[in-house]
This record gives sequence, structure tokens and C-alpha cells, in this order.
Amino acid sequence: MALPMTTQLLLLLVWVAALRAALPRTDLLNVCMDAKHHKQKPGPEDTLHEQCSPWKENSCCFLNTSQEAHKDISYLYGFNWDHCGTMEAVCKRHFIQDTCLYECSPNLGPWIQQVDQSWRKERILDVPLCKEDCQRWWEDCRTSYTCKTNWHKGWNWTSGFNQCPVEAACHPFDFYFPTPEALCNEIWSHSYKVSNYSRGSGRCIQMWFDPAQGNPNEEVARFYAEAMNRAGLSGACSLLLCLALTLLWLLS
Repeated sequence: MALPMTTQLLLLLVWVAALRAALPRTDLLNVCMDAKHHKQKPGPEDTLHEQCSPWKENSCCFLNTSQEAHKDISYLYGFNWDHCGTMEAVCKRHFIQDTCLYECSPNLGPWIQQVDQSWRKERILDVPLCKEDCQRWWEDCRTSYTCKTNWHKGWNWTSGFNQCPVEAACHPFDFYFPTPEALCNEIWSHSYKVSNYSRGSGRCIQMWFDPAQGNPNEEVARFYAEAMNRAGLSGACSLLLCLALTLLWLLS
């Protein structure tokens, strides 16, 4: 027996909604954060400064941003790496690379979250950082000094740049960050989450890479974007199936 016209129309609407839910989330790939110094859209730069240069073929940062990323107290955020004495160069290079990844990478879309902050509208959360990159970061910074575990907040900014709060004592990094995971997960309010995967696996974001071999983080972003798309489609289809069955029951 043919279904009533009203039922047919309702099922057609459910089917159209299901198709829309199945569309790939292109907004997760090749995108820039809505933040303080980022471009609106990624694109090539003639050159980027030193450690930021791997991103010059497709970048969310401008040349001047990449230059400022290498300075001790730059106009980017006025952040003082040497808040507990001079940070060792072998440690500082990881923070420069971290800044380059944050400012320049167009491959962080799957982990972009909206925030209500005066200086940015989006941030990254739980980016799966390759375990070797985190381990090396921690090892190279163990003998440098700091006074805090979360570097996003709690500083004394009265001088125009960050200084340790009066109650915070300077200690070697491994006092505040006893493990690599503690460093990478906590220092920027969980912007990173150390992955169990290794460099080259296609499942974790590399802070360091050779641009001559291509950008491995493109594959990583694509993998997680597709996984998120599949999860969203599964949930949407389950909801739509329930809706369709409910409509059939109500109209029968």
C-alpha cells in the first residue's frame, strides 16, 4: 500500500538531512585558527624565518610573525622565556618550534575549539603530539628553570611581560614537570596530549619535520578529520533513523 503523501514528504526530508550529515567536514582541513596573529586562510610565503621555514609552502603565519617567534620577548605575546634566569638554548629551540607550529600550521583543524578570550576566538585542545617530540623537549629542558606548571595563566604582568608570582619559586623543569607527559600536556592548558604513536606513523602531529619530504601533518589531520566525520555521521544516522520510525508510527 502506498504511503500517504505527508509521510512521503517527511521521509524525503529525513533523507535529505542524512545526505547533508554525510558531507565531509572540509572545515577541519587546511584552516587557520581565529587567533591573534593568524592569517584568515593558509597560503604560501616567499620565506619564513629559521625554525618556522618548514611551513613556508602553506602557512597560517606571515614572515614577521615567524621572526618574532624567535625573539625572547616579542610583540606576539610579550612572553619572557627567561623568567627564571637564562633558558638554555637547547631548551628554547623547542619553545620556538612550538610557537612556529601554533602560529604557522594549517593542519590543526581537528583540534580547534572556540573560546571566549580577549585575544583569540579559537584555540587548540589535545593535539596528539608525537611521543618522541615530547620526550626530546622534556630531556632538553630538564636543566633549565621555571616557576610554574601552567604557562597560560597566573603570571605577574605588571612590568609588561611575565614574571613569576611572588609565592612561586624557581626550580629545574623536572621539579614542575616530572615526566614528558606532564610538560607537554600541562604547560599550555592541554593544547597538546602526548600520543602513543611515533613520528612517521601518520597518527600524531610532528613538531619537527623536513619540508623536503613534505608535511607529514597533512596526513595526520586528514586521518582525524575523517574519523570525526565517521563518528558524526554514525550519530546523525542513528538519530535520523529513530526520527523516521517515529514519524511512520505517528502517521500510521
